[in-house]
Amino acid sequence: MTKLDGEQPPPFEVLEPAEWRAPIIFNSPHSGSVYPYDFLSASRIDLLTLRRSEDSFMDELITDLSGRGFPTVRVNFPRSYVDVNREPYELDPRMFSGRLPSFANTRSMRVAGGLGTIPRVVGDGQEIYRERLSVDDALSRIEALYKPYHRALRRLINKVHQAFGTVVVVDCHSMPSIGVSRDEPRRPDVVIGDRYGTSCAPLLPDTVENTMSRLGYSVGRNKPYAGGFITEHYGNPAAGLHAIQLELNRAIYMDERRREKGPRFAQVAADFAALADALATVPFGDLGPFQAAAE
Repeated sequence: MTKLDGEQPPPFEVLEPAEWRAPIIFNSPHSGSVYPYDFLSASRIDLLTLRRSEDSFMDELITDLSGRGFPTVRVNFPRSYVDVNREPYELDPRMFSGRLPSFANTRSMRVAGGLGTIPRVVGDGQEIYRERLSVDDALSRIEALYKPYHRALRRLINKVHQAFGTVVVVDCHSMPSIGVSRDEPRRPDVVIGDRYGTSCAPLLPDTVENTMSRLGYSVGRNKPYAGGFITEHYGNPAAGLHAIQLELNRAIYMDERRREKGPRFAQVAADFAALADALATVPFGDLGPFQAAAE
């Protein structure tokens, strides 16, 4: 984990393979751990608490995949600073000292929960900021970080789509091992999110479930996570654009309290590589694009 001092890493990184093996992009939008000093100084909570929102080490679990023929994308800034898995302007008016622009979405469920594009709370519900932010601060973060990331991701998706005729975005996340609600059942090792069958062809989640089950993981679908903005926005199966979200239970690869890698980290990374290999065998010609049948 680093902070923004000395030589700064880029806000996000796109790693393309020397030789493309399949039209599959692995994306890690929530693993960023480079915290700007002005953000830390404005926060009412400490760094360890801020980090509870991170999908810690997920970027490292997929980093070797670019050497195996798959492009990867990783975000380096934290989701608690700017969350790219939201609409561009999901903003909570209670957070800001000025008037938000009329095009801001202030009424989404994510905003209501404090988890908009500029989050109000961290994952466990604790308020982030001591004082209200200026609207200009929020808009500048979106212009400087959110929009360039999505432009780069869109360019990569278009490049793959043009080259192969179809593309699969695997949006990689991690989840706390225990939910907020006591009534929630025990979480599986992996949760597949396909927006209830709307963001990708059924063959893809089926392949993920079969592969991960064979490797010894328990697998669920769409509960408690069905996929966020990225899965919904970039998934259009009829056009040959497929997006699937994977939520990995943090307890299987890290110490959640200490925020450290666990003893199974290397094995989980190897299993992720095996999953990529399995997805590469999918008959992509069967994944569209498809023309609507004549009436």
